[in-house]
Amino acid sequence: MIFDRLRLRNFKPYADTDLRLSDGVTVIHGLNGSGKSSLLEACFFALYGSKALDGTLEDVVTNGAEESEVELWFSHDGRSYRVRRELKRYGDQIQTTTCTLESDDEAVHRDGATDVRSFVADLLRMDAEAFVNCAYVRQGEVNKLINATPTERQDMIDDLLQLGTLEEYRERAGDARLGVEDVRSATRGALESVEQQVTEKEERDLHDRLNSLESTLADVDEQIENYEQQREKAASTRDEARDVLDEYEQRREELAGLESDIEDLEATIREDEAERERLGDRIADLRDRVDDAEVTLDARLSTVDVDGADPETLDARREDLDDREDEVREELRETRSRVNALTNQSENLAETAEEAADRADEKRARAAELDDEAEAAAETLAEREESLTELKTEREELRATFEDAPVSVGDATAHRESVREDLEAVRAEIREMSSKASAARSRVEEAERLLEEGKCPECGQPVDGSPHVDGLDGERERVAELEADLADLTERETELEEALDRAAELVEAENRLGQIADTRGLVEDGIAEKEAEIEQASKRATDLREEAEDLESQAEEKREVGDQKAEEAEEASADAEALESDLDAIETARDRLDAVERAREEIVDAEAEIERLTEKRADIADRNDERREFLATKRERRDDLRDAFDDERVESARERLDNAEEYIEQVDEALADLRARRDDLTSRIGAVENELDELEALRERRDALADRVAELDALHDETEDLEAMYGDLRAELRRANVESLERMLNETFELVYGNDAYSHIELDGEYELTVYQKDGEPLDPEQLSGGERALFNLSLRCAIYRLLAEGIEGASPTPPLILDEPTVFLDSGHVSRLADLIEEMRGFGVRQILIVSHDDELVGAADELIRVEKNPTSNRSTVERVADPSLSAVDIPTGDAEHTDD
Repeated sequence: MIFDRLRLRNFKPYADTDLRLSDGVTVIHGLNGSGKSSLLEACFFALYGSKALDGTLEDVVTNGAEESEVELWFSHDGRSYRVRRELKRYGDQIQTTTCTLESDDEAVHRDGATDVRSFVADLLRMDAEAFVNCAYVRQGEVNKLINATPTERQDMIDDLLQLGTLEEYRERAGDARLGVEDVRSATRGALESVEQQVTEKEERDLHDRLNSLESTLADVDEQIENYEQQREKAASTRDEARDVLDEYEQRREELAGLESDIEDLEATIREDEAERERLGDRIADLRDRVDDAEVTLDARLSTVDVDGADPETLDARREDLDDREDEVREELRETRSRVNALTNQSENLAETAEEAADRADEKRARAAELDDEAEAAAETLAEREESLTELKTEREELRATFEDAPVSVGDATAHRESVREDLEAVRAEIREMSSKASAARSRVEEAERLLEEGKCPECGQPVDGSPHVDGLDGERERVAELEADLADLTERETELEEALDRAAELVEAENRLGQIADTRGLVEDGIAEKEAEIEQASKRATDLREEAEDLESQAEEKREVGDQKAEEAEEASADAEALESDLDAIETARDRLDAVERAREEIVDAEAEIERLTEKRADIADRNDERREFLATKRERRDDLRDAFDDERVESARERLDNAEEYIEQVDEALADLRARRDDLTSRIGAVENELDELEALRERRDALADRVAELDALHDETEDLEAMYGDLRAELRRANVESLERMLNETFELVYGNDAYSHIELDGEYELTVYQKDGEPLDPEQLSGGERALFNLSLRCAIYRLLAEGIEGASPTPPLILDEPTVFLDSGHVSRLADLIEEMRGFGVRQILIVSHDDELVGAADELIRVEKNPTSNRSTVERVADPSLSAVDIPTGDAEHTDD
């Protein structure tokens, strides 16, 4: 896999950069802080997104920019890919808005950060962490592997070589084995429990118990059958005796009924004869009442104005009274209605007069209130006129402040903003100048320190022949110029701050003038409003007093008319009382007619009752004659029944009934006991049969559990073998990897340390590293010097890279080998060996090696040189491809380089 092209927009210090990369060794060269490492970080970020960042997405977007974009083109296994990530700012957060990955033949398309990162991890067979452990030696992490513990180093290398997957499979097999053991243990426990239950049930001789119970049950059934036969015979005897006694009881009941009927008939005849006598007495009383009623009727007729007591005459008189009553009541209704109308008119007039008087009082009170309001408005008017005078005075004072000002009224705000912008620009220049001065001072101090140590102030190499030494005086002069410029800018800042304070005062005065203008208009409007309010209140008070006088006159008129209506109502009330007296007389006459009618009806009712009672006496006499004939017949039947009784037969039947019932009672008790015993035996037989069924089911379950245990034993053996297989395979592959890695590491070691005091390196199965000296003494890698340890780590990284590339079938998925400032801890001798190591990696077939460094030896060995510079004014970085990488970057004129950024 190689990187083909990188395009950046607003990524860290890069505004708009398009960089093409090629095979071979590419060195990215430039001053510290120019943005060299950001190019490598952009490639890493394009592949893995936020997982590749030490910080947050906020750190990626260029300061002041709202969005950022990264595009990376890379090739692998004959296919080209393009990944694009776009970021945008939303408020205080940066979010990924676009993340896509496509192939040149459109066979691959991924959308979304998670999907793209997963595809890259599958394609390279490494995630972001594995990427930096294998191919990307970041600045400051050159000693990462040697400083790691053996366990950490083992995990890193195993993950790179896909051995972690085997360990995951082994752990899954182990988990499966433990799961099978749990199930097998539970199944064995269940089998033992079932076997114990089977043994317990077999020891209880269930079949013998069942046979014994069934035999006993047959004996009980036979006894029940015998008792039931004897009971049937006793029941037959009992029924025959009951028939005799029932016949006797029926005749006795019939005889008792006849005697009771005879007694009832005799009593009824006696009662009816007594009733006939009472009816005769009642008829005599009614005849006396008729005589008394006729006398009363004659007396009542004399009190009414009628010729007779017949219904027609009385009805005609009642109709006359009804007609007269209707006439009087109609006249009375009209009179009462007139009384009510006059009374209501009188009361309404009185209420109207009272309301008019109340309204007159209210209007006078409101007029007084309006007088008070007019007085208060006059006071407010005086206050507002005084306030208007004060505003005019303040306006004149504020206008005076603009007489010696650099601007006139209306331009203060623009003037203040202009001063503020000038101040911000000066402050920005101060910040930039301070940063430049600080950086220049730091460079001078660092260069002076390196010179004291006899080293180049830029690259740290020996000072002899370095082209950078002569530039130190220029740097000192640059510091002095920057500090002088900074002092001028500081003085200018002070002047602008004072001008800004004066401008703020003018803006405040200008704003106050605007407020005064607005307030003056409001006050003038308020004065006019109060003047109108005073005039309106005075006029309204006068109108209200006039309206009150009119209401008083109306009230007096209403009272006079109301008194007149009250007198007319009293006269109408007297007429109504006379009409009510006429109604009372009519009612009295009607009551007398009713009394005459009641006397007549009493005579008619009494005569009708006499006739009804006479008929009833005749009916009673006829019924008694019939009862006497029926009584004679019943007396004859009674005598016949008395002659038909046989007392001896009845007594014998009673004795046989008692004996049969006593025997049946005894048999029923015995049968109840036997049936209870039979039910108990049936229940016990059912219980034994259930136990036998349970025993059979337990035997079947025991056989099934035994088969299941056998299956689980076989499955446990399989999972155990599988777990061991994955463990052995992982150990074998690790052993092979350790051997290959040790071989490759020693090949590299021999190249790097061939002429030193070290003989070889040993790498054990746990990835523990040991360096052996020529005399055979072992050394821990941490005992090496700083430069040797750094070179040792680079050798180890390169060996891991080779192992990863050669240990996978087919096309190597490994990315380019990336080294970010690998010479930090190396002296000139070690840098030469690093150059040899890089050349060796090319010989091993590494197609693309990217190196960030300003070391001249590495620059001279590059196939392609890319120079990075940062504009100190815009703080933006640019890249350019150097035409002849064999020349040092500081010796190349601008015209000899191809710029790839604005």
